[in-house]
Formats: sequence, C-alpha cells, structure tokens
Amino acid sequence: MTATTHKKKRKWLRGIKLPAWAFRTAGFAAIRLMDAWLSTLNLRMWRYDPAADPAEKSFAGPALYIFWHEYILLPIYIRPHCKLTMLLSAHQDAEVLSHVARYAGMGTIRGSTYRDSVAALRKMLRCGQGVSLAVVPDGPRGPRRKLAQGCVYLSSRLQIPIVAVGMGFDRPWRARRAWDQFVIPKPFSCGRVLLGPRIQVPANLDRDALEQHRQWIERQLEQLTSLAEEWAAGRCQLPQDEALYRLGPGQLDTHRSQRTGSQRLEASGTEVSQPQSARLESGEIGDTNPQPAVTSGWRIVSDDEARNVG
Repeated sequence: MTATTHKKKRKWLRGIKLPAWAFRTAGFAAIRLMDAWLSTLNLRMWRYDPAADPAEKSFAGPALYIFWHEYILLPIYIRPHCKLTMLLSAHQDAEVLSHVARYAGMGTIRGSTYRDSVAALRKMLRCGQGVSLAVVPDGPRGPRRKLAQGCVYLSSRLQIPIVAVGMGFDRPWRARRAWDQFVIPKPFSCGRVLLGPRIQVPANLDRDALEQHRQWIERQLEQLTSLAEEWAAGRCQLPQDEALYRLGPGQLDTHRSQRTGSQRLEASGTEVSQPQSARLESGEIGDTNPQPAVTSGWRIVSDDEARNVG
C-alpha cells in the first residue's frame, strides 16, 4: 500500500461517525486487553527523586509529566488513579484512548498544539492548580520526538515542575507506518522506566527564552528515553533500580536491587555505578545559555558536556 493510499484510507476512516457507546465499549475492551498484555512484562524503574513519583506516599506534587507519544500506553497502565489529567488529541482517533485513560482513573482534556490549542491550554491552566498533568509533547501529529512549546509554557505559567519520563522495551514491535512508530511490547519482554529530576521553568519568559528552554528539555527527554531503551535491551545497567508495580497513589512498596553498572554517578563526592549512555552532574547550572532550574540541584548533561566537565 502506497503512502498516498494509506492517507486516503485513514481520512476515510476518520470520516466514519460511530456512536458514543461504541467508543466506551472499545475503551473498556482495550484497557482489559492492555492490562492482561502489559502484566506479562518484566518492569523495572530508576527514579532520580522518589518524591516525584505520584505513587509514593512522600509525593511532592503537583508535577507536569512528559513522555513521547509512542509510549503513551505504559504510563496509563503503571500509574492508575494517581490524580493525573492527560492531554489527548481532539480527533476521533483518540476517542478510544480517552476512555482507556478514564477507566484507569485519569482525567482527560481534549485538544492539541494543532487543534483547539488555546481552549486546551486554558483548561489545563484551570485544572493544573493542585493537579498533576501528563502531556505527550510530540503529539498528536508529530514530528516524532520533537517537543512542542506548550508543556514549557504550562510549567512557566503554573509554576509546577516538569518531570521527564523515559521509557523503553526490549526489541518491541513498532507500527512503522505510523508517524510516531508506535511501540507494542512483546509479551514477557523487559520494560524499563526512568523518572528524571523535577525541572522548574522560570516564570514570565519571553518567546526566545521559552524556545531555549524547549530545546534543552527536549534533549533531556530524548536522553532519558534513549537510556531506557538501552537498559531494556540489556546493553547497560543502572544503580539502585527498583521493581515497577502497577499501583495507585501512596501504595508504592519499593524493592531496591543491588547497585550495578559500569560508569560513575557523582553525588556529594560519592562514586557509585552509572551506565554508559548518560551522566548526571551535581551542582548549579552554569551554562552560557539560560537553562531551566532543576529543583534538586542536578541536571542531565550531553556527552560533549560530560567530556568537558570530566
């Protein structure tokens, strides 16, 4: 099937109007299938700050969680009923997904950076006071893994920190024709999640400053995702990783593993293990360009920066 034929077929399918009950039924069936499918996975996580996890009793929220569109199902599965509100496309394509999220105890706001963006941002600004938000910053139409400015604006306006979430599966199936190369994990395979530090975007930024912060946060999310994919594939190990359970707020019973890895993680003069694909640098952000403030006093640096500081 050519790309043109595929687009025509997709447009024709979008034109079909189905009753609301059909979407509700499809959403119920989808979440049951998703639960059964993802429950077979070997899931582990690494968290920079456990207090940024909404399943922790010590959760210091609210927060704005961002992750790439291709991994959108995993957060819905692992953190149900955690008082999260997710921004989803206003297109009919996302109607079933919106019911899946609601069955998982999540709130939903319909809109995007392309369609109904102003109305969606206003809704998120209204509900963002005291409520954690979940945004796929490259959705709903891409480009793939290119972060839109909306989440940076929300963090700046609401003064709630961004938490980037990197995810990866071991040799998953991918929808190659989809714009995001949507990921479908193989049953009984490995899944890995990295919860980054809280990143607070300063208030009252102009367009140029928002763009600088957007580029910086995009690099952090891509680094975390690439590292999670390497970890899932068995090409690296992380120190103090934990078993990942599907739990609601305040229910997380962590099981920390022994420290493993191959490189260094420097924190307060203490050396522990760190995988090859990333490095964390302690201290204040001192780059020439303005950078978001990381509330914990840490940031993830690029390979070039790591060589310069190392």
